[in-house]
Amino acid sequence: MPVQITVGPPVITINQGSTFMVTDRRGEIDPESEQGVFAGDTRFVSFYQLYINGARWQLLSSSAVSYYAARLYFTNPPVATQDGDIGPRVVGLTVTRTVGEGIHEDLDVTNYALHPVRFTLEVSLRSDFADLFEVKSRKFIRRGRITTQWDEAKAELVNAYTHEDFKRLLGYKILNFTSSPHYANGRVSFEVALGPGESWHACALYTLVEGDRVREPKYGCDAVDGDGTEVDQLQAEWRALATRLSSANEDVYRSYTQSVEDMGALRLYDLDFAPDVWLPAAGVPWFVTVFGRDSLIVSLQNMMVHAPFALGALKKLAQYQAKEMDDYRDAEPGKIPHELRSGELAHFKEIPHTPYYGTADATILYLITLHETWKWLGDPAILREYREVALGCLEWIDRYGDLDGDGFQEYKTRSSLGYENLGWKDAEDAVVYPDGSQVKQPKALCELQGYVFDAKQRMAEVFDALGERDRAAALREQASDLQRRFDEVFWMEDEGFVAYGLDGDKHQIKTIASNAGHCLWSGIVRPERAEKIVRRFLQEDMWSGWGIRTLSSKNPAYNPFEYQLGSIWPHDNGIIAMGFKRYGFHEEASRVARDIFEAASYFDSHRLPELYCGMPRQPGTFPVQYPGANIPQAWAAGSVFHLLQAILGLRADAPAGRIYVEPTLPRWLPEIQLSQLKVGDSVLHLRFWREGPDSRWEVLDRQGSIEVCDARA
Repeated sequence: MPVQITVGPPVITINQGSTFMVTDRRGEIDPESEQGVFAGDTRFVSFYQLYINGARWQLLSSSAVSYYAARLYFTNPPVATQDGDIGPRVVGLTVTRTVGEGIHEDLDVTNYALHPVRFTLEVSLRSDFADLFEVKSRKFIRRGRITTQWDEAKAELVNAYTHEDFKRLLGYKILNFTSSPHYANGRVSFEVALGPGESWHACALYTLVEGDRVREPKYGCDAVDGDGTEVDQLQAEWRALATRLSSANEDVYRSYTQSVEDMGALRLYDLDFAPDVWLPAAGVPWFVTVFGRDSLIVSLQNMMVHAPFALGALKKLAQYQAKEMDDYRDAEPGKIPHELRSGELAHFKEIPHTPYYGTADATILYLITLHETWKWLGDPAILREYREVALGCLEWIDRYGDLDGDGFQEYKTRSSLGYENLGWKDAEDAVVYPDGSQVKQPKALCELQGYVFDAKQRMAEVFDALGERDRAAALREQASDLQRRFDEVFWMEDEGFVAYGLDGDKHQIKTIASNAGHCLWSGIVRPERAEKIVRRFLQEDMWSGWGIRTLSSKNPAYNPFEYQLGSIWPHDNGIIAMGFKRYGFHEEASRVARDIFEAASYFDSHRLPELYCGMPRQPGTFPVQYPGANIPQAWAAGSVFHLLQAILGLRADAPAGRIYVEPTLPRWLPEIQLSQLKVGDSVLHLRFWREGPDSRWEVLDRQGSIEVCDARA
């Protein structure tokens, strides 16, 4: 019998909205780690441990049981007491936690001994109120003042932080206790006395206060299955709205189901516009906030799941579109933001994230997302609503995105705290020459040119629909000229590949990297070039067997354990698969999809992480966890949708009353059904199956007027 291997991080993460808790597998928080209870970019709990008479409990098992709940089982080590020794494993402790604005924690103890036991249960808890950026960088600067108070009558511990007008507070209140709690020496303690078979209970409420905002727990005792709160209802509504998938391939089915669940789990409830118009966080723990690039790519991924999902990103990002120059925040008129923060560092403007505009692609991706949303929903009112935003984006592309007027997009920060890299590979060391050395700003990455090509073609169609024919014609001409010049300048004939970009001297960065796949997705690549690019991707230095690496393993800078220098990103692979499909490389798109789905089968709950290590696939190997990867992460979850869209060839044209399909099912996916698929005014139930070497499809049910067309016809 084969050994079943499960890969997962050495932490337990639970979240809901913008509140999340990251602990070790014991459910405890190490103050020297990146763990804690977080909300509003502040760490409210920085240390947590449980003791029995001063000794650590022995962990038996622990797991998250839903995205917002975790349960942990402990037993006692040998314990000496004044009543005699308590032998090992005779007392059980169960800890149950639920996140809903605040946190509810149940402590349940049972005596399994044949004799009475008496001991002290202790909870040690501290707060540092560190900014999320400090936690991530491990560089802390003490600014304000922390006070601690214990209210015996209320059985509540209050840790408060004050720095001028910035205030944060943690309330840890004990309720429903069998024996009264006390506080001393930094620990809340309970005297527990139990006869044989008796149980003891207490629960704690973590209330998180940010200025005037009070986050109180939404759940009661033992509510791991939800108890009808508003957020539970919203999650249930999301599941009901989402396209449903059925397939005999268990990995595909479970990956899809988990991804739908994760997408809802990342919902930023306080930014809701309507029950089906909302914004997801980019990922837990580091990106629980408005995030321009991620929100837009995730919106594109979710079109086949629930297209109105994109309206939240379009609306919220439009509200933050820059109106003026601001060097510190890298803002320019028309630019779409990168990241918004609300912690102490942002409050005192010690970081530029209020919001920060250091992204070279979000403004372009906004236009692509606007057009794609219209193509799936078919409502021209969307185009009228965001026409001025779109014009601002186009103006930014030509005026500010092109730094030197050569027709290509380049980036260079003007902020004293700006990022070195402003594309999706935004790690400081992500862009390298073939010898592994770093490329300095300004940089003109290849995918940015592809995004602009795609955006201008799409916006030409938009302005045609708005009756602005001259503007549409000009955009088409600009896109055509860009494609011609891109081929002349970025194509590497000796490599049969697209250059990573151009450096500040306008020399090709002749590095083999995954960014070229985005150029296939956007369609900027000349058709006659596509086969060489696809074949190069499938050489073993790029194709690991678990997906396509961010960087060739032949590059001296390659490191499979680095963030973007050889790791594997599921969302990157989803975009690459869409690019393969666009140019007719169906089998190759399916190969990429197979790799990612098989990798997902090794991760806990089929939940894809933000990234994993780029180790080669060999007999006896499995995907290797990347330390610190966001899990759940929105565009990792959404990669599943892109991969399926590539295999099925789904392409909506709701304004014309059609959706196109082009299924090319591989052997490992012989049959799949999509129900509740919404396009325009219609809801569809489609079946796809493999018949010999051919792929077939049929409409099992249709409500509405959308026509389903075979793109192969």
